Amino acid sequence: MLVFLNPWTQPLIAQASHFLELPGVTLHYRDLGEGLPVLLINGGPGMSSEGFLMMAGNLAENNRVILFDQRGTGLSELDVVNDSTVTMDRMVADIEALRRHLGINRWVVMGHSFGGILAYYYASKYPDRLLGMIQSSSGGMDLELLATLDIPGGLTPVEQDSLRYYNRRIQRGDTTHATRLKRGEFLAPAYVYHREHIPVVAERLTQGNRTINRLVWQDLRRMGYDVKSQMRMLACPVLILHGRQDIVSPELAGKAHRILQDSRLVILEESKHYGWLDNPGGYFAAIEEFLGMLRDR
Repeated sequence: MLVFLNPWTQPLIAQASHFLELPGVTLHYRDLGEGLPVLLINGGPGMSSEGFLMMAGNLAENNRVILFDQRGTGLSELDVVNDSTVTMDRMVADIEALRRHLGINRWVVMGHSFGGILAYYYASKYPDRLLGMIQSSSGGMDLELLATLDIPGGLTPVEQDSLRYYNRRIQRGDTTHATRLKRGEFLAPAYVYHREHIPVVAERLTQGNRTINRLVWQDLRRMGYDVKSQMRMLACPVLILHGRQDIVSPELAGKAHRILQDSRLVILEESKHYGWLDNPGGYFAAIEEFLGMLRDR
C-alpha cells in the first residue's frame, strides 16, 4: 500500500539523520524503520537524496531503509572536489564503509537511474554483501545508455524550444532558482507520464550539482564502465523495474534480465522515469513482493 509522508513524520526523518566521518568526506545518511536492511541509492549523478524521502518513508513501513547523500551532494561534504575525489571507486568505498559502520552483514541494494549504475558497480565489487538488488529505471551495466538516451525526444517541439531557451540563459550565467525551475518545468515532461507530477520533478531538476555530474561521467568513460561479466556471475535475486515509456530504453532492462541469473522484470504501464509517481501501485507492490520473498528466505 502506498504511504505518503505526512507532516507528523518529518520529526522522525530529522531524528534519523546522521553523519559518518571518512577520510576527506563527511557522509550524511538517514536510517529509517526496522527489519530487512535496504540501501536506497538515488539518481543523478550530482543530486542529493532529498527527492527520495517519500520513497524511503514508504519502504520503511516494513523494512530498515538507509538513504544517503552521495559524496559532494546534499549534506555530504567533500574537502576537495576534483577528478581524484569524485570517482566510482570512491563512491563504492563510501557505501561499503557505511555498511560496516552500521554493522550490517548483508543488505538489499536498490538503485534508481544513475543509482542503478552505482548499485551494479557496488555489486561487482562486493557481491557477497548483497541479499538482493532492485534496479529502478536503471542506467544499466555499461555505457550503452549514452548512445541511446534521447531526453528531448520525450518533449513536444514547444517544450524543446523552451528548454533550449532556458539552457542558454543558464549557460550565460543566469543560475537563479527561478530560471532553473522554468528549465525544469519544460524538461520534466520527459521524465513523467502523468503531467500532474511535473511540479515535483521540475523542482527536483533544480537540485543537480553540475560539477559532480561532470566528474562522475568523466570517470565512467575513463574506466570504460562495463560490469556485464560480473553480473552474469551474480547469484542473488534481482528485481528490475522499468517504465514502458521511460526515456531510458526498456531494452536496457530486458538485456539486464537476460544477463542476470535470478531476476524478475516488471514493466510499468503508463510510466516514464519516476515509476513511484506515475504508477505507485504497481511500483511499490512489486518491491514489497520482492522484499517479502527475501524476508521469507
